Amino acid sequence: MVVKAPLLSLLVNLHAALLFLPAPGSAQVYDVTRYGARPDGVTDSAVPFLRAWADACRSPGLGPATVHVPPGVFLLGRSTTFSGPCKARSIAFSIAGTLLAPAGYGWDSAGPGRWITFESVDRLTVSGGTLDARGASLWACKKQQQLLHPLLHCPSGASSLTISNSKGVLVEGVRSVNSELFHVVVLQSHGVTLRRVAVEAPGDSPNTDGIHVHMSSHVSVYDANIRTGDDCVSIGPGNSHLWVERVACGPGHGISIGSLGKEQGMAVEAVQNVTVKTTWFTGTTNGLRIKTWGSSKRGFVSGVDFIDSTMTGVQNPIIIDQNYCPDKNGCGTHKSSSIKVSDVKYVGIRGWSATPVAVNFDCSKSNPCRGISLQDVMLTYNQSPMVGGAAKSSCRNAQGSTLGLVVPPSCL
Repeated sequence: MVVKAPLLSLLVNLHAALLFLPAPGSAQVYDVTRYGARPDGVTDSAVPFLRAWADACRSPGLGPATVHVPPGVFLLGRSTTFSGPCKARSIAFSIAGTLLAPAGYGWDSAGPGRWITFESVDRLTVSGGTLDARGASLWACKKQQQLLHPLLHCPSGASSLTISNSKGVLVEGVRSVNSELFHVVVLQSHGVTLRRVAVEAPGDSPNTDGIHVHMSSHVSVYDANIRTGDDCVSIGPGNSHLWVERVACGPGHGISIGSLGKEQGMAVEAVQNVTVKTTWFTGTTNGLRIKTWGSSKRGFVSGVDFIDSTMTGVQNPIIIDQNYCPDKNGCGTHKSSSIKVSDVKYVGIRGWSATPVAVNFDCSKSNPCRGISLQDVMLTYNQSPMVGGAAKSSCRNAQGSTLGLVVPPSCL
């Protein structure tokens, strides 16, 4: 039998289409290269990625649906949002290669301030691969802006990976390098786990928080290695029931709750029920920090446990700063913070401070810190208390208690 060319072409196309229609109940894989994505680092693959996502999202099978990104470098040359809700029972975004942002800066100046976003997706897994945001040119602009302001205007930039308005999400084994803004953001989501996330950016890269959590609940971070120019983990307002464990930070600004109380956004800014356990800080600006602005904005921080931390050359190992004012422009100590800080425990904190004041509680005059607890703290100034004198504690408007050996001696 001789098969004519048109019929042969039809059979070939039908066979290719059937590749995307596995048996019901089986795993379904949607390879972005079959939709036209090219792993050359030059061709914009945003549209093929979105087409693969759309097919996976509406997959009718009972099994999981997977968008597969094979090895290679794929340019996503615009803000790319993978939206739900999805029909698929669960959906995975599996990255074996590298996703590359556009060169230069300002490409997202009219966009949402995000590069890659997963929006309104439940039962999602994002795994593996590298996100390279190429943020160096924007950092250079911001550094010049500091010198020439207001003659030079720089855009804010784009966060690399955002999980927004989603539930039951796992982000695992993702490496984010050189983000323009925040590396990983969890926004208005519930039940998100970040595991084995790596963040890499220079220590002087501005506003490059490693992991930022905002208005979310039941978020967990495990086994993260973060080297960046801002907070390694930042916990913004509206968060509750967070667990952070086994995080290595440095360079960076430490693990921070806040800042809260900048007189915009929510009427009441609150953070509660947070555990930060087994962390390592090396050469960071801060270790364990709570920061609020001196303002009339109402809110509270309550139920925070900092447990088992090692400090190596940290400028402010333990700090509560309720007069946070990074730019010194109309804010500061002449205003009293209305954010109430209470029930904060520090247990098993050890190592050495790069400055004489290893423990600093600078709390609000109108809302003193209450229920601060120090237990088994051993912090020296420099690597030995014999070098430069002993470490010190500083307290202002702070009330609390100590248990066990506490060095430097508590000022509570």
